[in-house]
Amino acid sequence: MTPVVVKPSSWLESGIQIEKVKNIHLFKITDELQARMQELLERKTSDSLTPKEAAEMEAIGELVIIVSYINGMITSEARKSNETGNWEQGIDRN
Repeated sequence: MTPVVVKPSSWLESGIQIEKVKNIHLFKITDELQARMQELLERKTSDSLTPKEAAEMEAIGELVIIVSYINGMITSEARKSNETGNWEQGIDRN
């Protein structure tokens, strides 16, 4: 039997959106994809997950990890930029 593979990239257009949070644009998993993940988790809990659904759940989980990592990088850079900007503003005032 050939293993079922679902790639996280299959949801790049339909599963991710951009949302502005405190003047920073972050990536967000769509409500529909979040609902699908919840459905798959419930099926896993009831032990009724098919191999294809298990692969889908794993791929969505990977996408969530990727989006979280990228958002962490974005917020870290924004924080650094904000701190530098505040520091430079303090120099200009003196």
